[in-house]
Amino acid sequence: MGMSLRPEQLPAHLERAGQSLEALYTVTGDEPLLVIEAGDLLRQASRTAGYTERDTVVADARSDWNTLLSASQSISLFGDRRLLELKIPTGKPGKTGGDVIARLAKQAPSQKGDCVTVVMLPKLDRTTKASAWFTALTTHGVVIDVPTIERPALPGWIGERLGRQKQRARPDVLQWLADRVEGNLLAAHQEILKLGLLYPEGDLTLDDVQDAVMNVARYDVFKLRDAMLAGDARRVVRMLEGLRAEGEALPLVLWAVGEEIRLLARLAQAGQQGQSVPALMRTLRFYGTHEQLANQALRRVPAQAWPAAVRHAHDVDKIIKGLRVPGRLSDPWHEVTRLALRVAA
Repeated sequence: MGMSLRPEQLPAHLERAGQSLEALYTVTGDEPLLVIEAGDLLRQASRTAGYTERDTVVADARSDWNTLLSASQSISLFGDRRLLELKIPTGKPGKTGGDVIARLAKQAPSQKGDCVTVVMLPKLDRTTKASAWFTALTTHGVVIDVPTIERPALPGWIGERLGRQKQRARPDVLQWLADRVEGNLLAAHQEILKLGLLYPEGDLTLDDVQDAVMNVARYDVFKLRDAMLAGDARRVVRMLEGLRAEGEALPLVLWAVGEEIRLLARLAQAGQQGQSVPALMRTLRFYGTHEQLANQALRRVPAQAWPAAVRHAHDVDKIIKGLRVPGRLSDPWHEVTRLALRVAA
């Protein structure tokens, strides 16, 4: 069953599929934010559908492709519902890898209900798209083709994202914001989330957006972030107490802490999978002092501890919204302090 989807069509597709996910999905593109989001959606849908086991294989033309074959064969051996992720950062699996991918793609439909395979690729050139292995992926599965958001389309993209949090802005406001984040959707994503935390639903003025993006006084939360990364636990506690006393918006504080933890979790996972952490840092815009402090935190905190920290951040968000979370404190300020100390202590 060949099917091609745009990223914005994926949520509706997964909702319709429910427990009956397709056996094979391919995500291809060079926009890190949109690729991350598509991958996150597929993982969440798989967990919801009962695919509790997860194997991840990172490969290129020089890899031992028997690893992937073993992962595939273990699915039928043990009978567990499993998510198999195959990441090919170069987009060049080589002849042996291409043969293995084509074979897996052809057998994927027969594994529907037992295994979901997700292949992650960069943006491919025309020759690679015409290859036998990629043709097999498109023929037997669903392809999510992530577009590159060029500058003319960026204001509209920002406007659509603001609409998801029920905010609106005039074209000139969207153009101003696009000028500040051009070429980096991750930066655009962070600014949009910040606007959602700082302002209510409805219309945003140019003054609102400029204040949020340029007012350094609002960036005390980033000093908190730096103290957390540096491992200065006492300063973290003092700053959180000060922010609370000054009436700082707790959702903004959680955003600064939680977003940093999510990015560090990605970096730690990349390191475990043999990917280039410095290269990913460039993509995620870690520079200068921020990069140095992030490396300190990655050396201090075990790689296996980051997923729990990400879940902790989600729990704090629920508490802020008035929900009770078993095992967590009822005061969200106390709980966000515990969250920050996971990294600082």
